[in-house]
Amino acid sequence: MLLNAKALFKPNMYHGWGKTKRYFEGWYYKLINAKETEAIAVIPGIAMNENGSKQAFVQVLDGKKLKAYYHKFDAKSFIPSKDSFALSLGKNQFSIDRLDVNLPNLSGVLKFKNHYPWPSTWFSPGIMGPFSFVPFMQCYHGILSMNHEISGEMNLNERVIDFNGGKGYIEKDWGRSFPEAYIWMQSNHFDDPSVSFKASVAKIPWMGTSFVGFIAGFLIDEKLIQFTTYNFSKLRKSHADENVVELQIESPSHRLSLHAKREAATSLASPILGFMDGRIEESMTAILNVQVYDKKNKKTIFEGAGRNGGLEVAGDIKQILI
Repeated sequence: MLLNAKALFKPNMYHGWGKTKRYFEGWYYKLINAKETEAIAVIPGIAMNENGSKQAFVQVLDGKKLKAYYHKFDAKSFIPSKDSFALSLGKNQFSIDRLDVNLPNLSGVLKFKNHYPWPSTWFSPGIMGPFSFVPFMQCYHGILSMNHEISGEMNLNERVIDFNGGKGYIEKDWGRSFPEAYIWMQSNHFDDPSVSFKASVAKIPWMGTSFVGFIAGFLIDEKLIQFTTYNFSKLRKSHADENVVELQIESPSHRLSLHAKREAATSLASPILGFMDGRIEESMTAILNVQVYDKKNKKTIFEGAGRNGGLEVAGDIKQILI
């Protein structure tokens, strides 16, 4: 319990201490090389089903070639740090500053610097805000780095990828299952290199009923503009079809408008009641057109297209459309 209390205020740490069933936790590393010719996601984690069976894993997504690989590990090889975000999984090492991977089809060492995590305070630990303190949430979320620089090389299927000068993004999820319906997107490849954007909309179970929750963050010049369910923002529009996704969210100070073009996606494993028995479709090549309007000064402070966009539209999305 003491370890979980420490992790509460450090969303990047492992939260599963004492969990034995119906639980998952996973970290998502997004890796784009400097030439933007390669888009890789590496996802380590652990899953426990309702019977107490456990399985550790590393998923690898090759976003340009639309291929995914799922590597299983004995749960005993999953060794998280008790003091910080550091994870050993067999011969693989994961942390906020470094990725050391030794898998059958992916190997290499990458280093990360100049991170920008979602701010965390004692009353609002990370992107979940006050919902972090609610013990019965279906799924919790954390942003470890909205934007950072990459150095190093990876060998993917005998193809050496130079990541020096590339850009990365790191987030994580933990809980019982992914939401029954959700939209998720992210890009930190805009013409302005200081810009990073992330947004999600989901059906949130709540004490026998449910509500549509949302979180979005727009980072520019190291300033993060937040649009969340808990900071008095309003979801004005949520639309998705086979070709596009559109969102409009309004905070007391800003208005965010998003128009995303959907691209070809790759199937990944996702958690249902702990185990990785579900399937989701993720694209790493979507284009996210973002506009941010300053209501006080009555002017558009940013308008641009994000490349290499991560985009997922999952479940019965009619439940979250507005």
